[in-house]
Amino acid sequence: MSIATRIEAMWWRKDTPPLLLRWASSIYDLINRTNLARRAAGAMSPPLPMISVGNITVGGSGKTPFVIWLCGELIQHGYKPVVLCRGDGGSLKQPKHVLPNDAASEVGDEALLLALRCNAPVIAGRDRVAGARLAASLGNVIVLDDGFQYLQLTRSCDIVLIPAEGIGNGQLLLAGPLRETVDALSRADLVVRTGSEKSLPLSAQREWRWQAEAQAIQALRGAETPATGPCLALAGIARAERFFSAAAKAANIKETMRFADHHRYSATDVARILKPDLPVLTTEKDAVKLLPIWPKDKALSVLPLSGRGEEGLPETIIKTMLSHQKT
Repeated sequence: MSIATRIEAMWWRKDTPPLLLRWASSIYDLINRTNLARRAAGAMSPPLPMISVGNITVGGSGKTPFVIWLCGELIQHGYKPVVLCRGDGGSLKQPKHVLPNDAASEVGDEALLLALRCNAPVIAGRDRVAGARLAASLGNVIVLDDGFQYLQLTRSCDIVLIPAEGIGNGQLLLAGPLRETVDALSRADLVVRTGSEKSLPLSAQREWRWQAEAQAIQALRGAETPATGPCLALAGIARAERFFSAAAKAANIKETMRFADHHRYSATDVARILKPDLPVLTTEKDAVKLLPIWPKDKALSVLPLSGRGEEGLPETIIKTMLSHQKT
């Protein structure tokens, strides 16, 4: 287990972090507050109404499946959403309209997955102000992925996702999983708890519920039927243990293997993954990176996720967006 993985595991326990990490956390807090204030001071209005989906924790809150679900709900309500994301894991310098046949190494794994699953245009690029201008001709509402701290753009609805199980040890980076302290939730229009676990409220406002549910395993390569027998569960995502838990309910998991979030897979990685000689079950985000280099005769399956929100949540999001447009 790498040092980074050990530190991440510590974040989600109740143990007091080491003094060095707590000191680093205080420095991070000072720098982060300064940066957020600077971004907010220069905020620009996007050319379309914008719904931001973000979090206050590092990874594992379900942003990508939530954005996919939200786009579906907006389409059902007559809107034409355009997703705007950073393109993490990619090499883009300028905003790009992501196409399903683009390479994850260029546009990023999450951006490519969104392009494959959203039924909506996806723009990826670190300069999301420029990305918003590019999005203007492609739809009538922008869904900003991972946008809570991207204060350079004003928004019509600010949604913050928080895992149902909470915020770990409650410490800021690097001592804990928090990107901002809990009082930052006062900026949010809607707080949504993700997952099926019971949760203790973290804010004074209503906390909505939403969860991503595993669907039937799908075979992608090397097998006509999905890997439901003994297999290896593979994940290169934040908080991979949640995927391993879901995979164990869907298949006979003999081994697990994890990589860092947004890991760029190589031929050497594939050889290591295949060494146990087991069919491989992985996440949708990992699959878009593995397929281009995966042997045609080796079994690779994916465990898709589908979102389900509390009744009234889509309508509340839209109502909030419209109310902000009028002010």
